[in-house]
Amino acid sequence: MNKRMVLHIIGQIVALEAALLALPLIISLIYGDGDAVCFLVTVAVALAAGGALIFFSRPKSRRIYAREGFVTVAGAWILLSAIGALPFVISGQIPSYIDAFFETVSGFTTTGASILRDVGALTHGIAFWRSFTHWSGGMGVLVLVMAIAPGADGNFIHVMRAEVPGPSVGKLVPRVRETAKILYLIYIAMTALEILLLLAGGMPLFDSVVHAFGTAGTGGFGIRPDSIAGYNAYLQWVITAFMMLFGVNFNLYYFLLTKRAGTALKSRELWVYFGIFFVSAGVITASIFPTYGSLGEAARAASFQTASIMSTTGFTTADYSLWSGTAKSILLLLMFIGACAGSTAGGIKVSRVILLFKNIRAELRKMLHPRSVTTVRFEGKSVSERMLDGVKVYLAVYILIFLIGFFILSLDRFDFETNFSAVASCFNNIGPAFGAAGPAHNYADFSVLSKLTLSACMLLGRLEIYPLLLALTPATWTRK
Repeated sequence: MNKRMVLHIIGQIVALEAALLALPLIISLIYGDGDAVCFLVTVAVALAAGGALIFFSRPKSRRIYAREGFVTVAGAWILLSAIGALPFVISGQIPSYIDAFFETVSGFTTTGASILRDVGALTHGIAFWRSFTHWSGGMGVLVLVMAIAPGADGNFIHVMRAEVPGPSVGKLVPRVRETAKILYLIYIAMTALEILLLLAGGMPLFDSVVHAFGTAGTGGFGIRPDSIAGYNAYLQWVITAFMMLFGVNFNLYYFLLTKRAGTALKSRELWVYFGIFFVSAGVITASIFPTYGSLGEAARAASFQTASIMSTTGFTTADYSLWSGTAKSILLLLMFIGACAGSTAGGIKVSRVILLFKNIRAELRKMLHPRSVTTVRFEGKSVSERMLDGVKVYLAVYILIFLIGFFILSLDRFDFETNFSAVASCFNNIGPAFGAAGPAHNYADFSVLSKLTLSACMLLGRLEIYPLLLALTPATWTRK
């Protein structure tokens, strides 16, 4: 274990957080909301912590491998959240540090679960930081470091693999740093385009920026108590479209930019992703039509919530916990499926679901024809047994952690629906759930133990389990 290099990279991440905090500091000064001091203090803490780690952990070797990548990602995300919670506490807008930590973890992991009873009461600086954590965590803070750090080389692919969601991560170009740059340039361009389209629909500039941040990171923090419900139909359709677009594998956008549209359009995961969306939205529209009485309104509400849940964004335009049992069942299933690998979304990922069904079909064929050679193919390539085993192990660990989280929440006073959906929502980085954690409610009344458990679920879900588990495994630190 190259511990010095791990600490060195974490120091760079924390120092970068100080730079990111400069943006809400500027917003606070522009609007004169009086919270500039809390951001200055947090910037000082981040600079001191990051600088100390960088200075005292000068690595003799810059070589890093898989274990260093996992530990770096786990340590960086926990420390980012711990420091990022300070503005909420210092400003007094979230007095409890546990609550502030929960809110910050929810922000960086792009979950969108909140303990705030009235988000409209937040000052501009704090509201901006809250939404900006979505944008920062969406593509990955360590990916951003790789994009701007001159020392990022091929070894950093292990860091990228540990942070970017999906069964596997490859390089778009030979150098990892160039890959990170490409991903972030696409991310920035799509965010800017959404801001422009929201402005064109009459949304104020501040609202457009924070909602674009929430959509890009598939997070869902809003600045109004009713989330997106108070905005016009055009704005709701724009956000619906971009929630789906940010749930697409970013590699496909790169293929489109490099005039390889054929490669992008052949993606099986892409077609299954949109297929699930259209079928789900159609069934939900039919299910809730009697409630709305208008096909247009029912289709808009159904499409928005389907896109929001499937992309794990968490914006709402309606209290879907009041919808029919059919609609709620579909939304609950979509919580687990999620969007595409290599996107900013959470969930199990469409690619894993496809591989699981393909693997089941292959096993059934083996039972019928024991001597036949069955090969699972995905995206035009043969899938190795190692990857298939990885998918099965991931799902097994996923279920085990889900059950543990659900058991701990059952010690709280809420009902089965609330506890089950809260774990599902936080573990899959969605935000609102059902029952007492539904769109019309929040997570404020959960106990400290439940909030810490859900915070762990959010981190486990965003980092796809292994980085945190390996960081807590003694063998990771002791074995050479």
